[in-house]
Amino acid sequence: MATIELLNNVDHLDVKIRTERSTELGDNQMFCLSFPAEFRAAQAYYPILFYKDGNTGQFMPVLLLGFQAGENLFVQQQKWQAGYLPLDIARQPFTIGLQNGERVIHLDTAHPKVSRTSGEALFLEFGGHSPYLQQVAEQLETLHHGLIDAKQFSQQLLALELIESFVLDVTLDNGQQHSLHGFYTINEPQLAQLGSEQLAQLQQSGYLEAIYMMLASQAQFARLIGFKNQQVAMN
Repeated sequence: MATIELLNNVDHLDVKIRTERSTELGDNQMFCLSFPAEFRAAQAYYPILFYKDGNTGQFMPVLLLGFQAGENLFVQQQKWQAGYLPLDIARQPFTIGLQNGERVIHLDTAHPKVSRTSGEALFLEFGGHSPYLQQVAEQLETLHHGLIDAKQFSQQLLALELIESFVLDVTLDNGQQHSLHGFYTINEPQLAQLGSEQLAQLQQSGYLEAIYMMLASQAQFARLIGFKNQQVAMN
């Protein structure tokens, strides 16, 4: 269970963060959140889809990392097997919060990446932010604004009926079959029917490019299936 604390240089002066990648260190995520400004970098490695939050009903763009719960096919031998690390992965075990109207950094002290013995230091000897923590703060700020934009992006596409559910059936080299449910993608026939005014609105908001980045990212299903075949062959 998460133990969220306001980060400070008294309680957390000697805290370190392990930055190697493994499922034991909390990288066992099937997908992670994303946002339009990240799509250009992400689409070269990950399928970009929509996921509907079961509690809020909110659609959000996500990067697919595996085919079943707890599976992250991009983590191999304590390394991340892609040229771009998603910000929602990179920022862990930190989150952004509000205190007296100001954004502040929170730390999940129960996260397996948190250590007192090894990893990247958060604070300098006399309490100043380490270069690593400064980088984390920048990542959290970018992610904060990005997720606000992602909600607007999803709402605009939903209003234009551009989000549809889909199912991906995968047959592995050994004959195993997997079926991916619960995700959504761009409704291409509906996109083709949009009028010039609607397309101009998407263009002005920067979302038309994001739509095409999502469509282009579907080519990365082949990469994910390749990783899955490698994993099955090794076991």
